[in-house]
Amino acid sequence: MIQKFYLPLFICFISIQYCLALECYVCDNQEDNKGKCKTTIQTCSYGEDVCLTEISWGSTPYWYHGANKQYYISKRCSTKEKCAKYRSSNMASCTHIWYEDWKCSECCKGDRCNYYIISGANSIEKPAIILLVFLPLYYILKV
Repeated sequence: MIQKFYLPLFICFISIQYCLALECYVCDNQEDNKGKCKTTIQTCSYGEDVCLTEISWGSTPYWYHGANKQYYISKRCSTKEKCAKYRSSNMASCTHIWYEDWKCSECCKGDRCNYYIISGANSIEKPAIILLVFLPLYYILKV
């Protein structure tokens, strides 16, 4: 009698864990945010509660004089703590300067939240800064 009770309870518990598990896009050192980076989805392991996206800009792994620079994109599951630590370690090199090698990373929470890469965030950042600078001037000059 007791075994009949525990089996459905165990199946229910496993089902809930699977349904609540986070899903992230995963890829490793891809040259663009297409193909694997937009089609490969992984159900994260227990404890992995965020999706980590990393974008690097640099020359090919086998550097040579005059090598072209390009993007390298990686996506994976992570814990919030590991992702924050990894992100803070990359912040010093997250410059977006075209002639230097750089690396940036971002953490997000939610199923498949790492569909887009973080380099697009700069296009939103500049208009926001302009608004923050010029909006107070508008009100000062208006009076």
